[in-house]
Amino acid sequence: MRRYFFHIVISSLLLAVLWLAGCKSTKTIGTVTAEGTKEQGVFFDSMMKQALQYENLSARMNVELQLPGKEFSSRVDLKILKDRVLQLSVQPFLGIEVFRMEITPDSIKVVDRMNKRYVAENYIQLKGQAPVDFNFYNLQALFTNRIFIPGEQGFTPKQYSRFKLNQGGSVVEAKIKDSSRIAYTFKADGEEKLLSTDITDETNRYALQWLYTDFQLTQDQVFPMFMDVRVLVNGQAEGGMKINFSRIQTDTSLNFDFSIPDKYKRITFAEILKGLSSTK
Repeated sequence: MRRYFFHIVISSLLLAVLWLAGCKSTKTIGTVTAEGTKEQGVFFDSMMKQALQYENLSARMNVELQLPGKEFSSRVDLKILKDRVLQLSVQPFLGIEVFRMEITPDSIKVVDRMNKRYVAENYIQLKGQAPVDFNFYNLQALFTNRIFIPGEQGFTPKQYSRFKLNQGGSVVEAKIKDSSRIAYTFKADGEEKLLSTDITDETNRYALQWLYTDFQLTQDQVFPMFMDVRVLVNGQAEGGMKINFSRIQTDTSLNFDFSIPDKYKRITFAEILKGLSSTK
């Protein structure tokens, strides 16, 4: 289970750049040290208010993928139709797309234009390979700096009590475990801005850290323009991503086309997982 946990989470996050071979003015927003304690309802209400509000989102990023002995860098365009579609377009050569990935609540599709091949698989079947609750909505939350409940779509006041809240340090920690005993720790500053999300299996052998920094005011909302994603095995870094946002826009007209040319060869997600295993 632990190996599949590593695969299902990391492949979803890193696949978009593995096959590599608007905001006109911003204002930097600092973080605030947590002091004292707040009622649980007040704390989570503030976190939800701080989170980015949008119906659709588009962003331009520079992504640096780091694997043991390998490093890749590319421009990546991100588009999200809230709770419905997340698309990543990899454009390493002068804005020419070589790779596109689309994730929905029930499917994953990948087009590899350089090798003329694609993947189209049911996410429910893929999730069945590993008993973890992590889902599309949780992945969407990671990219948009939001706290979430493993396996759930939304987050309501009735669910606040599912978290264990630790207040007393320079940051506040909100902790929750899923049905497989995988632990999720969300850290926030004194203004309830989400600073990091840590996902760790029950043995503490595998971990994913998603760190948020460089908060800026964009379209009258606060958003972290830098995200540092780290994959840890036995406490040691085994790879990750550095995501620099150069532009982010919300609620504009977007095209979510995902057409696949007839001559492209279909491959399976299992082949991709096999490729991921060979990199370790």
